[in-house]
Amino acid sequence: TTAGFSYFIIKYYLFKGNEDGFGLWPTLFGSIGALITTVMVIPIVAKLSKTIGKKKAFIISQGISVLGYVLLWLLFIPGKPYLFLFALPFFSFGIGSLFTLMMSMTSDVIDIDELNTGKRREGSLGAIYWWMVKFGLAVAGLLTGLIYSLVDFIPNAATQSDQTMFWLRIFFSLIPILGTLGAMWVMNDYDVDEAKAIEVSALLQKRKAQKKQSSAYLSGKLLSLDSNANVLNTPMGLDLSSKSEAEIATQFSEILNNGLHGLCFSPYIEGQDTGDVLSENQIIRRLDIITPYAKWIRSFSCTEGNELIPEIAHKKGLKTLVGAWISADKERNEREIQSLIAMAKAGLVDMAAVGNEVLHREEISEQELIGYIQRVRAALPDSIPVGYVDAYYQFLDKPALVDACDVILANCYPFWEGADNDHALSYLNRMVELTQLVAIGKKVIITETGWPTKGNNVVAAEPSQLNAMKYFIAVQDWAKNHEIELFYFSSFDESWKVKQEGEVGAGWGIWDKNENLKFK
Repeated sequence: TTAGFSYFIIKYYLFKGNEDGFGLWPTLFGSIGALITTVMVIPIVAKLSKTIGKKKAFIISQGISVLGYVLLWLLFIPGKPYLFLFALPFFSFGIGSLFTLMMSMTSDVIDIDELNTGKRREGSLGAIYWWMVKFGLAVAGLLTGLIYSLVDFIPNAATQSDQTMFWLRIFFSLIPILGTLGAMWVMNDYDVDEAKAIEVSALLQKRKAQKKQSSAYLSGKLLSLDSNANVLNTPMGLDLSSKSEAEIATQFSEILNNGLHGLCFSPYIEGQDTGDVLSENQIIRRLDIITPYAKWIRSFSCTEGNELIPEIAHKKGLKTLVGAWISADKERNEREIQSLIAMAKAGLVDMAAVGNEVLHREEISEQELIGYIQRVRAALPDSIPVGYVDAYYQFLDKPALVDACDVILANCYPFWEGADNDHALSYLNRMVELTQLVAIGKKVIITETGWPTKGNNVVAAEPSQLNAMKYFIAVQDWAKNHEIELFYFSSFDESWKVKQEGEVGAGWGIWDKNENLKFK
């Protein structure tokens, strides 16, 4: 649009329609503007963005372009076409900064989106950006003809009226100024500065470097451990293939209403992250929801408000598997251990778990962990079993760890193994069998198992509402028939897990993040 208007402004305003000497100047307008953009504007804008940040660089650059439009209004002087060349360096900052900074800002948005959702969607977000650019060009092309009509522009005429040229210059200078000011106002809310972009990038790199942050482990683990892997391809348990989704939902509700052995308690509400202090009210509210459906709850920490969970749970008649969070942070470990011991001595702990997947995360050694377990075991009454929670396979080659535990607390996830939902129970059954073989007669309790409702597939394991209900029904029936104590993961969806596992991390709950039952 600008290029088209500039051609006719030069021809009919500067040269009054006179063809002599006119042809060079429209070419100079475009070519010199492009040359200035390439040689001067882009390097300056790039330097500015690194010095003062992309938002400020954008606003300053667009402000300079506004000055350029004003100068073009003033320096389009009939008979003196060379004067408008002095406006081009300022005018060129508009388009030059736009395409220099917008793609860089889009990259920052892509990183933030990946951090929040666990998905890398540069294709989708880049397509949206360029679709908007193309849409803008299409609208501009459409408006060009409309504007020519509004200003009474006469095609192929020898001259144009003064009124026509006045309004054409208004659309060439004033309207873009208003649009640019609007863009500057919108961009004022852009809050991604250089420090935040670097922080987000570092968090993404840290996430990619630390592959063992959660219960997620490499698919096919069981297949690599078990010489009798053929049994995994044999369906077992209830046959739900002939049931409709409505019938499965009804059966799910019946099992839930009849009560579960245990639930993993998810205390963090929307907007919270691990490390945030839990309030008594949020714990009470969520325990009120799940109390009618479980005999036991499992907690994961004894600090940052988590220490309130056992007492509140006991008051509601629930038994407690209380976990001390063990990590590479030795000072926190001491606080966790001391809090666990204090709660146990106060009669608030029915079973104690010293650590959760800390070996899986490779944060401390097995010997350090055993030391913590032995300290807690020595401090607690014999009536309170003490164990350690980790993926089932962590116990298979660690006899000293098994020996240190009163009970074997195993997390078993056919989903993370990449198991097809129809064979998931065979995977779970085999995980427990292998763990029982090394448990030297000690009770094996499944402390986590579940199936997500959303997110990406893991090989043949597909997250969905239907698959989650089928798995829940199958494992609850299997656990009852095999007299296996099982804590289902999890009670509520928690958005903070997206940062560790992607979208699938936020879909493990029986209730959603807003505390509504997901399966009806």
